[in-house]
Amino acid sequence: MTDDQLLRYSRHILLDEIGIEGQERLLAAHALVIGAGGLGSPVALYLASAGIGRITLVDDDTVDLTNLQRQIAHATARIGMAKVDSAMQSMAAINPAVAVTPVRARADAPLLSELVARADVVLDCSDNFATRHAVNAACVRHRKPLVSGAAIRFDGQVTVYDPRDAQSPCYACIFPPEANFEEARCATMGVFAPLVGIIGAVQAAEALKLLSHAGRPVTGRLLMLDARSMEWNEMRVSRNAACSVCGGTHTGASGS
Repeated sequence: MTDDQLLRYSRHILLDEIGIEGQERLLAAHALVIGAGGLGSPVALYLASAGIGRITLVDDDTVDLTNLQRQIAHATARIGMAKVDSAMQSMAAINPAVAVTPVRARADAPLLSELVARADVVLDCSDNFATRHAVNAACVRHRKPLVSGAAIRFDGQVTVYDPRDAQSPCYACIFPPEANFEEARCATMGVFAPLVGIIGAVQAAEALKLLSHAGRPVTGRLLMLDARSMEWNEMRVSRNAACSVCGGTHTGASGS
């Protein structure tokens, strides 16, 4: 670790749970972030500031004026720019040493299979069930930990799905793909601006914990925030042995 790195990351290094070894793990890590919007903005900025060595950012959208109420990685001058390119500029301004790969594309199954296989951790910052299920399926297939977040109106949720852990559910265990969940979009329902910052920051924290081996991730615990009262509720969630995605994949596996 260079003198510049020792200084830049000194506040992490001072933490017994991280230290130099943990920070070196972060510097060597590769994070895949799906979505560069409300959740992806704080996730991308915090991962970059913390020194994740490589970050791949996937989004097919461009910056719009309506995004700027909450998507803090973007700016008025970048309206019309690809979100991945806009976010990359903000990340580089914070930490130019981080290698950011922008992928301006929809996160479909073939692309996800390729990108997830290369990552150490995946952060789902998307805003629709189809993408979340595609991300989850790729993570189960490649046995990569998934930090999942969602936010709409004043309600947010976050958890970690870890296919390496025999006890961990996957996203489909909790939200089966065959279930007819009503899709809620912020374009029609609205979203409280700081909510995505709170949930995104928790997602970043969980990814950093997984990568640095600090603390205990929230695997098996779905954290739900009601920002109206600023109250957190926790629901224990377990793997569904009959899950159409991960059922049977843990046979003989040991917890990580």
